[in-house]
Amino acid sequence: MCILESERLILRPPRPTDIQSMTVWLSDFDVAKMTSRVPHPYSEGDAEAFLALGEAHCFVIQRKSDGLFMGATGLHAEDDGYEFGYWLGKPFWGFGYATEAAHRLVRHAFEALGQNTVHAGWFYDNPASGRVLAKLGARHNGSAMRDCRARGRPVLCHDMLLTRTDFLRKQAA
Repeated sequence: MCILESERLILRPPRPTDIQSMTVWLSDFDVAKMTSRVPHPYSEGDAEAFLALGEAHCFVIQRKSDGLFMGATGLHAEDDGYEFGYWLGKPFWGFGYATEAAHRLVRHAFEALGQNTVHAGWFYDNPASGRVLAKLGARHNGSAMRDCRARGRPVLCHDMLLTRTDFLRKQAA
């Protein structure tokens, strides 16, 4: 698996030494509830099970300046292409790290994986994630209820579609 870099971040494959950090950040309900697949409470066993999956396009978000584990991002293969997602520990919210990591991941999807479109969703009560996707050039592609493991119930989710053309246009602006 490859390592991706941006100005402030390194996106690298997860490894067993990340289990403790994953557990700490994802044990925070405010973080877990903004994802669809993360259970709450989140345990080291959950992190170990996730690593055992060996997801092909999953990356740890690590800060270049000090090597700190901040969260994760990844592309999940689906019948119609890839869905991408990201999460950060709460101390890292509001500093542009999610936008930077998502930008680098999407660039990888378009350049290295040859995708013409990718999509992502954001829960209605997480408008910050919606702003991240809009900054990339993604457009609203419908809304539907989506299961949220941490909340134990479906939550309104807005699907966003990002085309290669819209991504490149947004970056050139």
